[in-house]
Amino acid sequence: MTQLSRRQFLKITGTTVAGSSLALLGFMPTAALAEVRQYKLSRTTETRNTCPYCSVGCGILMYGLGDGAKNATASIIHIEGDADHPVNRGTLCPKGASLIDFIHSPNRLLAPEYRAPGTNEWQKISWDDALDRIAKLMKQDRDANFIEKTADGKTVNRWLSTGMLAASATSNETAYLTHKTMRSLGMLAFDNQARV
Repeated sequence: MTQLSRRQFLKITGTTVAGSSLALLGFMPTAALAEVRQYKLSRTTETRNTCPYCSVGCGILMYGLGDGAKNATASIIHIEGDADHPVNRGTLCPKGASLIDFIHSPNRLLAPEYRAPGTNEWQKISWDDALDRIAKLMKQDRDANFIEKTADGKTVNRWLSTGMLAASATSNETAYLTHKTMRSLGMLAFDNQARV
């Protein structure tokens, strides 16, 4: 602690007494009043979601303007952290805070795309077509490569030719169901985005 001389101590004490005396006599700033303003988010629709970037699973609030009608195309105009979310309590990392740029990026894919073998062009397909194709290819591969028993007769029920990479920004329940579904198919190569 610094050493105060007697003169410095008296100056500090006198200034403190004078300041508090002025406040007691009524010479103090007026109370600040809150002013209600109309902000840009008052007309928006709030939607809760989860940040897609990493395995933490931070909660976000997305604010959309427009109702999807012909004269008002729905668009997200603001994203912030969800203060009620137990993971992040309203905070976001720099990547999560810049999600609005991710959403409005001209390079963002909005539909599944398929590239036929031997071509270099991608064509857009529907979600139903994409899921049907994935299911058909998985079934073909599992039927061709499923190992029910080892050479010495032990039952193993393995499917070694296909793997699964699961999303990590999901709930425990969804992760449990994904894991159980893939394991029930016999798939051993199962990993999570959090480790990639």
